[in-house]
Amino acid sequence: MTSQLLDNLNALVTGLFLLTAFGIVAMRQARGCLNLFIVQSLLLAASAALLGLRFQSADLYGVALVNVISKPIIVPWLLRKTSPAEIYTRREVDQALNIPTALLIALGLAILAHFLGALLLNSVAPEFRGSNVPIGIAGLLLGAFTITVRREAVPLLIGLLAMENGAFLCGIAVSRNLPMLVELAIATDGLIIVFIMGVLTRAVQKRIGTTAVGGLAALKETPDATAGGEKAK
Repeated sequence: MTSQLLDNLNALVTGLFLLTAFGIVAMRQARGCLNLFIVQSLLLAASAALLGLRFQSADLYGVALVNVISKPIIVPWLLRKTSPAEIYTRREVDQALNIPTALLIALGLAILAHFLGALLLNSVAPEFRGSNVPIGIAGLLLGAFTITVRREAVPLLIGLLAMENGAFLCGIAVSRNLPMLVELAIATDGLIIVFIMGVLTRAVQKRIGTTAVGGLAALKETPDATAGGEKAK
């Protein structure tokens, strides 16, 4: 396979990666957000494999393998096991903005990422230039934006994981000799975060009947309740 063909395939994969980032912003169902994250993670692994084939990098093959195993398989399994089933059967999740407004802001962030990526690429060697850096930055920004507008715990976590995917999409183009130990350590940390967030989400669901982050204020003791407890003593 020629280098030009591999570059074109990678550009197609990264373009689809950007579409999944927009989809996560627009999706109002937790199950849909999770499915888009799975597709995005597979596209990240495909980009790493294509770059590994393009530059003959065994480390990128390892990155692709770890991403295929951890994010599309283990992360969704952990989320489904540790989070309440009602989160995935509910029709919609809370969001601070409506979909058209959120997509317009997301488009602005993607354009900003394009210019930021162009500034970064002007100072690096020609072989590093490509679609990974600007689209990776766009994925990072769109994941951060998802965190700011979502009010449910699981979609917030998916936004955080989407940010990680964007950072990795950019990183595999800039640092092709990423040691496998580093990748495994990051993947392990990500799985631990998912497990902890899932357990906390289930605990919050049992306590206040919802996974909305704003509802955590209901866990605070009121002054009257505290005074009543002291009188009872």
